[in-house]
Amino acid sequence: MRTPAPKEDDAIESFWRSLRFFSIYRFSIALLFLVAALIFGDAIALGTHNARLFDRVAATYVVLAIVFLVAVQRRPRSFSFQLSLQVAADVAALTLMMFASGGQKSGIAILLLVVVAGAALVGQGRMTLFYAALASVAVLLEESWRALTMESDPADFVQTGIICIAFFGTAIVARLLAQRVVANETLAQERGRQLNEQLRISERIIRDMEDGVLVVDGVGRVRLLNPRVEGLLGVPVADGAELAALSPGLADRYLVWSAQSVETVEMLRQESGRVLRVRYLPSAETGGHALIYLEDMERVQLQAQQLKLAALGRLTANMAHEIRNPLAAISHAAELLAEEEADPLKRRLVHIIHDNTGRLNQLVTEVLELGRRDRAHPETLRWQAFLSGFLEELALRDPLAARRVHVVEGDVTLQFDRGHLYRVLSNLMGNALRHASAADGAVRLMARAAVTANRVELYIIDDGPGVDEAKHNQVFEPFFTTHGAGTGLGLYIARELCEASGARLELLEATPGAHFRITAEGQVCS
Repeated sequence: MRTPAPKEDDAIESFWRSLRFFSIYRFSIALLFLVAALIFGDAIALGTHNARLFDRVAATYVVLAIVFLVAVQRRPRSFSFQLSLQVAADVAALTLMMFASGGQKSGIAILLLVVVAGAALVGQGRMTLFYAALASVAVLLEESWRALTMESDPADFVQTGIICIAFFGTAIVARLLAQRVVANETLAQERGRQLNEQLRISERIIRDMEDGVLVVDGVGRVRLLNPRVEGLLGVPVADGAELAALSPGLADRYLVWSAQSVETVEMLRQESGRVLRVRYLPSAETGGHALIYLEDMERVQLQAQQLKLAALGRLTANMAHEIRNPLAAISHAAELLAEEEADPLKRRLVHIIHDNTGRLNQLVTEVLELGRRDRAHPETLRWQAFLSGFLEELALRDPLAARRVHVVEGDVTLQFDRGHLYRVLSNLMGNALRHASAADGAVRLMARAAVTANRVELYIIDDGPGVDEAKHNQVFEPFFTTHGAGTGLGLYIARELCEASGARLELLEATPGAHFRITAEGQVCS
């Protein structure tokens, strides 16, 4: 595949670096000619035809070499312009010194081959044939002028022609090599870019992994690690730290494993009580390095529990549908018996049947409600408007609720599924009214802005005895209840429904009474 050449005004750094080396070579050759002419004089075959011309050209060549070297450092012009100007100066200077030394027999013409080849490689193939043609014209003019002004052997033109052919041959070979260099350089840059991109992606993946990753050398020193290691080991970790200083137990196990150096998985219990699943993996490279993966078993167990709960939820939902129909038949049959029975004992038994079927029906309803948590459709709700309708329905079921519930002024809009919010408030308000006193305003409802931007907080507060501090961590667990007729699913379902709409339900450490807070996405109404 042919690689397009870079723009002249935007030559890459490697071009200028090569041109700098070429300029240093020029300065060295020019200085060598000048020193040789001044010191050895007639002892060498330089300037034999016109020593004065040779000395002047050599001195001028040294000055030009210095100027070109400074120009390359400052880069006042484009790359191609500087290269062409320098090659032209090389051809002119070397041709004049060749003329002053007796022609191509002096051997200076060989240096023109170096100039043509060097220019082709430095310019990476551009204008190579032009440089060869420029050198060929220069040596032909030199030989022609020599034939016209002084005695010359016609055979010299044959040698000059051979040199010109060498110029073009060198130019073609150098051009092919330059194109290959350009292609290889471009490929190397692309491979380097892809490698850097892969390294960045790998580093990001390792950094965000839930598992800890350690690279440890043969003497137990940490070479590389990801941030998760600090959380799992419970201590700050840095590259170069001793593994024994981070976790003595892990360091001891690592030394034992190093003796066999095969992939091994084992459990490690830390002093804090956390259990880690440790996986030792020998590195593919030599040097005794090894990979250690740390996995928190508590997280694994939590994931397994969530999968079990999900499967259990689907099972219970299916069972609930199957239970509801015969349960309704039992309840209906009990109502019919209650109408016909006159015996007080039998009527009491029928009443017990009716109460328990009602409780079972409530349990089935709550289980089915839990299965609908993933079908949330959040919408923008106005708190005061929604609360007004909710309290009206609540007053129909409990006439005293209108007096016992106090709504604090303040309005917000929030993103919440309407049916879910109704279900959550029904549960929280039912608990609050059940445990609060009979005083006016025993239950308070309040809404305000949260500390986090674009979030609002809803508070449900009662003046009852509150929740025992020892049971704070249990109130949201399924089937936990302190009420004899409760199912223990109310608060659990309420929290699940809040999470389905991107909200959070919390029990605050506030006394007296229970103090629940719902944090949801929303804004304060102006």
